[in-house]
Amino acid sequence: MAIAVTQPQAPARRARRNSPMYRAWQRYRKNWFAVAGLIWVILFFIIGIIGPWIAPYSYTYADFLHMHSGPSWQHWFGTDTVGYDVFSQILYSIRYALEIALGATCVSFLIGVILGLWAGLAGGIIDIIVMRAVDFMFALPSFFFALILMVLLGKGIFPMILAIGVPGWAGYARLIRSLVLAMRNGEMVEAARALGASQWHIARKYMFPNVVGSMVVSLAFGIPYDLTAQAGLSIVGMGLNPPMPSFGNMLAQAGANILGFPWLLYFPAGVFAITLLSFLFVADGLQEAFNPKGGV
Repeated sequence: MAIAVTQPQAPARRARRNSPMYRAWQRYRKNWFAVAGLIWVILFFIIGIIGPWIAPYSYTYADFLHMHSGPSWQHWFGTDTVGYDVFSQILYSIRYALEIALGATCVSFLIGVILGLWAGLAGGIIDIIVMRAVDFMFALPSFFFALILMVLLGKGIFPMILAIGVPGWAGYARLIRSLVLAMRNGEMVEAARALGASQWHIARKYMFPNVVGSMVVSLAFGIPYDLTAQAGLSIVGMGLNPPMPSFGNMLAQAGANILGFPWLLYFPAGVFAITLLSFLFVADGLQEAFNPKGGV
């Protein structure tokens, strides 16, 4: 007698395959550049976490017997003009780059989300004030604003986070406001408002979940910008204090020694360029995954 075997997990499997996140991942994985970029970004994060423990030398150790030394078994990426190991400097630079870029992105994102939600939901004079502030921030070059903040706050990781993060909120605020305005008069929002729901409840329950995809894409594009901004601040001498390594400090030193010691430029610039491209590939893949019809 044959016994029928049921598959109770089939409905759950179908539900998972029909979920927005699963469909987004299926679209994302079709973009080979985005997948390759994601692999490098994950590796970049892992190195940023464990880099100081796997570095052959401390970033404060100078090998005076091998200054200006090319790549070798002792110093894989060579040494700089002081005798610092370039490979170790890159590993430490990845750690500081992640701390500053992620911190600055979080600062920009939090300010932008709060002001964008407030302007979109409140409307009226609040919306006008916030949007005029957004216009002002776009009119003022953000890098110039960051330089001013660095002069006022001084050098260091936390001042760089604030200097890069504070000027970057305007783009997030404008994006969130536009998304909120598109949903503010929707049926679900109107029904919740008629039942006496607060603005915060409406934003948390109905609006925020519907803009997560666009915010993730915007964050993915924001991180490489913050990486570039912190490197630019270091190049002009307003970054981390030596001997704390950063990609900007290494590129600034390499620019003055490119003819005699090209490895000082090739290795840090190569890692930095691949990292920026990887983040951009990931952001592009996320945009296709969450917004298949185009637009952020």
